[in-house]
Amino acid sequence: MRAAFITRHGPPEALELREAPDLEPGAGEIRIAVRAAGINFADIMQRMGLYPTSFKIPYVPGFEAAGVVDRLGAGVENWREGDRAVALLPCGGYASQVVALAARAIAIPNGMCFEEAAAMPVVYVTAYHMMVRQGQLRRGERIFIHTAAGGVGMAAIQLARAIGASIFGTASPGKHALLREHGVDHAIDYRTGDWAAEVRRLTNGEGVDMILDPLGGSATKINYSLLAPLGRLIVFGFSRAATGERAGIGTAIEWLLEMRINPRQLMMDNKTIIGAHIGRMDTPKEAALLLEELAELRKLYEDGKIRPTIGKMFPLAEAAAAHRYIQRRENVGKVLLIP
Repeated sequence: MRAAFITRHGPPEALELREAPDLEPGAGEIRIAVRAAGINFADIMQRMGLYPTSFKIPYVPGFEAAGVVDRLGAGVENWREGDRAVALLPCGGYASQVVALAARAIAIPNGMCFEEAAAMPVVYVTAYHMMVRQGQLRRGERIFIHTAAGGVGMAAIQLARAIGASIFGTASPGKHALLREHGVDHAIDYRTGDWAAEVRRLTNGEGVDMILDPLGGSATKINYSLLAPLGRLIVFGFSRAATGERAGIGTAIEWLLEMRINPRQLMMDNKTIIGAHIGRMDTPKEAALLLEELAELRKLYEDGKIRPTIGKMFPLAEAAAAHRYIQRRENVGKVLLIP
């Protein structure tokens, strides 16, 4: 098989395409011949050495892949060779083959292509878990989505639109028209404008009911100040630590500027701060919940309420270019690798 390995912590060139032995599924596992694999910002953080992981370099990143089941491990009864499957993975997605727990894969719906299937698991489950399961977003509420043109952002927009929320989203000006087409009520320029001041202006100082914060660092405290009473701030990333292609002084500064939480202040403000990290949901109970959420998303897809937005596809050999493309904030929606 072929796979893109993280060979060191550093710039995109730390990703290296290599030949590796074919994988063999163990008990309770399936092997998938990959047709498309998703890229997530967490992969970039891994490459830079900013993402906690127990995997030893060199290893193959990638949390999701879609393809055809071509081998079954012992004890697997609910899959057959030739089935189309999409799986959540602990790592290994940047490859022509992956091995996944049979219990962490679901069948690809009729009418869904491999590319759409690979674009769904991480970003849609993340958005759904935050907004529906944890944050309980309601019709008529205001939601503020940072990096709204990214993978999680576009998924969140579709879910918020289906729920009936009023949507605020940040992106560079060149992406504003597209965001409005997808249902964003207020597109905000985060590069040259004061996004916090703009949210306050648009809400007449009332604030918003939910904020999805992938930024971390100094941004989290600002986001907290934008919550209306009973508002929920959901923190699910730390992209401000990855402003360059490798960790540097800016990373250390953002660590130092992180918000320190005072429980008494939360109580007095009637506000909530929630952490979301589906990659850490690996107990049997948590894994079952993720699959349940993925099945619920599959139903929303079949009902025509959501559809993955695929920004660009790169050959597996160009994984480094794909990482650079995302870090330069050029993408709209999901970026994929095609083995």
